[in-house]
Amino acid sequence: MATIQRRLFHQSLRACSHENPLGLPRTGSIPRMQRGLPERRKIKDVAKVVAVSSAKGGVGKSTVAANLSLAFARMGYRSGILDTDIFGPSIPTLFDLSGEPRLSANNQLLPMSNYGVKTMSMGYLVGEDAPVVWRGLMVMKALQQLLHEVDWGGLDILVLDLPPGTGDTQLSVTQQIVLDGSVIVTTPHTLAVKDAVKGINMFKKVNVPLLGLVQNMSLFNCPHCHHDTAVFGSNERVKEICKEHSIDLLGDIPLHQNVGDDGQRGKPTVVSEPKSERAEAFMNIARLVGSKVGL
Repeated sequence: MATIQRRLFHQSLRACSHENPLGLPRTGSIPRMQRGLPERRKIKDVAKVVAVSSAKGGVGKSTVAANLSLAFARMGYRSGILDTDIFGPSIPTLFDLSGEPRLSANNQLLPMSNYGVKTMSMGYLVGEDAPVVWRGLMVMKALQQLLHEVDWGGLDILVLDLPPGTGDTQLSVTQQIVLDGSVIVTTPHTLAVKDAVKGINMFKKVNVPLLGLVQNMSLFNCPHCHHDTAVFGSNERVKEICKEHSIDLLGDIPLHQNVGDDGQRGKPTVVSEPKSERAEAFMNIARLVGSKVGL
């Protein structure tokens, strides 16, 4: 009988010791590391980081991101832009830069600069026409190097040009670094606005502040009759989305041939046409974003 009692006692003791084998807290939220999430950390020597995102491709997100970084530089800030699109980098084209970046004394990548903005992109590390045919693990490793192994040398603000969608890259960026805010880019087109809502909800889910929404290609002004035409439809739906999600409409970028042409020749609108209405639209958005993140 005594042997049976001892056996039952030890079985009960083992059961109790395995009730909480991971040592999880019995109350409150589980710490990030215990949930298998990396600790968010600031990018070294960078004061503010703003992500520019769109859940839909082809809405002009990279053009907006590039012009915002140039607008910050024009305002007198030490500005940079990081191209986090591993598969389809745009920043080398938009800034008319090419070649392989040099390494610093501590083996960090040194940004390439043009128009007073420091830039880094996967496009510098592979050939211009070379496809990046990588699986997820290699992509995440490359992204981690771009986020944490670049010697920015001191920036007031860094703009992150995120790839389209709400997948691995976006999740890795929002989990690995401290973001001061995010900007969603959309057009008035119904499908683009639907996907913009997914982007809004993603940033809410990962607790990144939403600074507002930029409506690109909003109106086309005919150079002959000077009549405004909403080529992609009314902007009423965009306004409704902003109201529903309690976020600001940061500004409208008109649809104009020069915006695309400027980017294609590697001299974005804020630099090539600084006194134009289009450049002023980018400047106004940059001023709003800057005030929201405390520049």
